[in-house]
Amino acid sequence: MTESIYRTALIVGVGAGLSASVARTFSKAGLRIALAARRGGELASLAKEIGGKAFACDATNRTEVAKLFADVEASLGAPDVVVYNASYRTRGPFVELNPDDVAKTLTVSAFGGFLVAQEATKRMLPSSQGAIIFTGASASVKGYAQSAPFAMGKFALRGLAQSMARELSPQGIHVVHVVIDGGIRSARRTDPPDRPDSTLDPDAIARTYLDLLRQDRSAWAWEIELRPWVERF
Repeated sequence: MTESIYRTALIVGVGAGLSASVARTFSKAGLRIALAARRGGELASLAKEIGGKAFACDATNRTEVAKLFADVEASLGAPDVVVYNASYRTRGPFVELNPDDVAKTLTVSAFGGFLVAQEATKRMLPSSQGAIIFTGASASVKGYAQSAPFAMGKFALRGLAQSMARELSPQGIHVVHVVIDGGIRSARRTDPPDRPDSTLDPDAIARTYLDLLRQDRSAWAWEIELRPWVERF
């Protein structure tokens, strides 16, 4: 396995679950870590734990995203790994969906991904090196009943990743879309005793993200699906 050639990772949309696991895993692998969320103050504990830096940023705001990258570059260096983990979800019968909530879902899940990826790419192209990872979901490839907005947003994010991979891979930028096909384990979502490992361990997902950074460019993945061993697909 090729060792990671990357130095600084920016994770956007950080919470207590998957993104925190990714931050810890990347930090243990020797990367400098920048954490970003709408409420940056809530990241102080995690940032202290991993020796990283926390930033407040609304990923759907073009000005704030540009400032985020400028601030990260000034304090840690330009990020050569960027993980987009932000999303928003609204559910309900199709005819009862609130258009404002649908617009927000599309904006956070897809447009924010575009803004973050564009700023990242600007900084990666001059050195012909970088990695951009988008966190997808089952809804990236399957539109479930009463979940049209989430499917719309995640389908759009997947399309963005695929288009970027085709354009940017030949320029040295590794673009990956990760389909998380199943529930992620958490304090609120635990495995029942009779179905061990029936949810995805966030630390195991994070190790896969790190493995993606270590792929040789002769065999890059643009998309990978992760699911528990008992998940139907």
